[in-house]
Amino acid sequence: MLIRAYTPHDLTPLTDLTIETFRPFYEDSFRPLVGETVFAVQHGNWRDDYRTQVAGLHAPERHAHVAVALVDDAIAGYVAWTVDPAGRKGTVVLLAVADGHRRHHVGTGLCEHAFAHMREGGAEAVEIGTGGDAFHAPARALYERLGCTPLPVAVYFREL
Repeated sequence: MLIRAYTPHDLTPLTDLTIETFRPFYEDSFRPLVGETVFAVQHGNWRDDYRTQVAGLHAPERHAHVAVALVDDAIAGYVAWTVDPAGRKGTVVLLAVADGHRRHHVGTGLCEHAFAHMREGGAEAVEIGTGGDAFHAPARALYERLGCTPLPVAVYFREL
């Protein structure tokens, strides 16, 4: 596996990877859980939201970075992070690993890469979040293997 910095040519494949990675969460987990009204209000445009978000992830002038993992010259995943040097904190904003590369240490490598760059940028702690549902269980396991401490959080939705 090779991890390299983002280039503008990565935008379309990373956007596609993000949508492919998180489609099962939005369509198969979140939508049936909360119903159509809450889904439409909260995440009804999730694909477009990712198109906008991914396009703005790499902005070094704002201490925002993206690294891409390649396996056999194909994109296996990516990680996006920010650093707040004044607050001495880094944040993993997004981590996506292609289906065929999951459970092959791509996520671990990407996180460790981001953590190293955060330290170089002045961060002393990192925040990385995920969901508490079954879809996100592999991410929770990865973050705990990396030594991250989970913080219990509850988020509630209700149709009005």
